[in-house]
Amino acid sequence: MESWKRRAQALRADTYALYLAYRDPRTPWYARLFAALVVGYAFSPVDLIPDFVPVLGYLDDLVLVPLGVLLALKMIPPDVWAESRQRAKEEMISGRPVRWAAVVVVATWLLVLALVAVILWRTLGK
Repeated sequence: MESWKRRAQALRADTYALYLAYRDPRTPWYARLFAALVVGYAFSPVDLIPDFVPVLGYLDDLVLVPLGVLLALKMIPPDVWAESRQRAKEEMISGRPVRWAAVVVVATWLLVLALVAVILWRTLGK
């Protein structure tokens, strides 16, 4: 069980490091785009397979996020990844980064839902 906790913590740190690498101007645009998708999915309250579905609900998080981090890692320059990973480790101790990432993702989803609601209201209202 302790091994799973360490792996989950490492994945969380790598996901935040990926967010930091996304923000680095030395990261190529295609790596930034892919990193944004992976980080958005990791911190998003909306999953491909909902978590309440037995076994499969958590399986997507256990497979897709690590696979996405691994693929993004291949696109990011090694020096950028090393710096981002070190900074993520330092900031994870403070507990600050995950809260801000979660706030940004939730705010984005709320804006998307509001936009969909406005479009539906205008479409169905006519």
